[in-house]
Formats: sequence, C-alpha cells, structure tokens
Amino acid sequence: MMPALQRQGMTLALAAAGVAVFAALGLPLPFLFGPMAACLLAALAGAPLRGLGQVSVAARTVLGVAIGAAVTPALIERVPQMLASVALVPVYIGVIALVGVPFFRRVCGFDPVTAFYAAMPGGAADMTLFGQEAGANVRQLSLVHATRLLVIMVVAPVVLVQLYGVTLNHPIGLPAAEISVAQMALMVAVALIGWKGGERLGLFGAAILGPLILGAALSLAGVLTQRPPREALLAAQFLIGIGIGVSYVGVTLRELRDTVAGGAAFVLILAALAAVVTEIVTLSGLAPPVEGFLAFTPGGQAEMSMLAIIAGADLGFVVLHHLTRILIVILGAPVLFRLLERRQGP
Repeated sequence: MMPALQRQGMTLALAAAGVAVFAALGLPLPFLFGPMAACLLAALAGAPLRGLGQVSVAARTVLGVAIGAAVTPALIERVPQMLASVALVPVYIGVIALVGVPFFRRVCGFDPVTAFYAAMPGGAADMTLFGQEAGANVRQLSLVHATRLLVIMVVAPVVLVQLYGVTLNHPIGLPAAEISVAQMALMVAVALIGWKGGERLGLFGAAILGPLILGAALSLAGVLTQRPPREALLAAQFLIGIGIGVSYVGVTLRELRDTVAGGAAFVLILAALAAVVTEIVTLSGLAPPVEGFLAFTPGGQAEMSMLAIIAGADLGFVVLHHLTRILIVILGAPVLFRLLERRQGP
C-alpha cells in the first residue's frame, strides 16, 4: 500500500495537471473542473488517490468568510422581500422526499433507512452521518450524495451559460496585493476562530457556518469590508474539485451500475423539480432567473456559493435559501425519520 503522503502528492499532481489541461483548452472554471475531472477519471481507473483531509475542510472557511462579508445592512433590509420565496423551501423539500424515497426503494432497491437519507437534499456529510446512526448503508449513501454534487456541478454551469446567458468569468475577488494587511489578518482570524469555535459548539458544517456567522457580524458592524482574495477563492475551487473527484476512489463496476447510476438518475428528477420551482419564483416576480435557479438547485452549500460568486449572482439571496434548506433538513430529517419509523414499525 502506497503511503498516505505519496497518495496525497499524486492526487495534487493529477489535480494540477487537470487545471493546466482545462486552462490550455480554454474550458470554463479550470480550477474547479480541472481537478474534479482529473481526480474522477483517475479514481474510476483505480488510482489510489487520497483527499487532503483538514486542508480541504479549511478551504471551506474561505467560502464562509466570503458569504459572511456579503451580509451587509443593505442585505438585511431586503430579507423581508425574500421571505415569500424562502417559504417555498420546506414545500420543495417535502416534494423531494415524497418523490425520492419511493425512487430509491423501488428503482434502486435500497432499504428504507438508506432510501430516506439518500433522498434528503442536505449536506452530504450530515446525511451520511445521520444515516449511519440510523443503520443505513453508508457506502450507498456517500456515493449517492457524491453523485448529486458531481452531476449538479457539471450541469448547473451549462444551464447558466446556455439557458441564462451567464458568463462564468465574473471577478471573484481582488488580488491579495490589493487588500490591506489589516483586512487580510482579520479574515484569517475570522476563518480560524469561526471554524474551531463552531466545532466546539457542535455546529454542523462548522467550517462554513462558523466563519459565516462571525464574518456576518463583523460585516454588519462595518469592521469586515473585503471578500477573501482571488487566490484564496481559486484555492477553494481547487480543493472542492479534488474532494468531489476522490469521492469515487474504490468504486466498483457494480456500484457504478446500481448506486452511482441511480444517484445520477435521481439528480435528473431533482433538476426537473428545481426547474419547476425556478419558474414559479421567476414568473411570480419573487426572484430574478439566475438567482432563482441557483437558490433552488439542490447542490452542496459550498459548491452553490462558489457558483453564485463566479456567476456574479446575488450571493446573499442564494445563500439564504441554501442555509434554510440545509437547516430544515439537518433539524427535521432525524425527527421525521423517527416519526415514520414509529408509524411503520422498526
């Protein structure tokens, strides 16, 4: 067995090669899709890749600070205008559950516990953890949620470009050289204190939510006035791409046929549901088309926040809806599962 450091080194080298190839071909989002494609292909070919552990988790703090910096007094004033579309989020989750659980039970042959947590559009790590505690098949859960993130991250940019005419080259941040040392030091402190403080408080998704909450408080107070530099956001893209790709390490042909294919098919169902809700919020004037699409696309919180930044969308609007979705699923899924379990029997 290759040592862990060598496997991580090989993973980094492949990811860097992916960036170079995507950049040379002029393909979109090379720092995100290059590592994702390179690591995915290598993982499916059987390469012994390995994720970067806490380094990848730390990259999410960059997004937490970026989102927190977007929470300004002007955004808070607009929150009442967003409540009508936010109210659609629990209805949307309910429809996903009603469609998803029977799909995974009857089409994919999952047991009831695994089917329930596979259908829930929450964070991949959270749903896998809750499912594990409830007795679900952890391997199936992790592959389904990894596939959801993968397919959405491939399809969503295509939809943004082809359907909505968005150019994915919006400036994601100032270069580090143009940001004051005081603001840079403040952002590093917000990232570390928010992350580790959130973990001590038992906050789910602490790497994003901790810096987000602390950064938002400082932004509202007028202390934090800058978004993280471009280099940090590109590094976050790079590590998110690696994380999605290495999720498929060790996958077998049977898992590809049964679990991964089933997860991909479910994402197409989710896409249809998201399209319906997007049309509702757009035609009713509750949101512009791009913001409506990004707000109701059930991807990961980190991934969708990154897309919103790249697309130049209203980050506050998009994040508010995703936070609502994640919180409802995290708080409600275990309760709902226990209610269903009592009704149907163990």
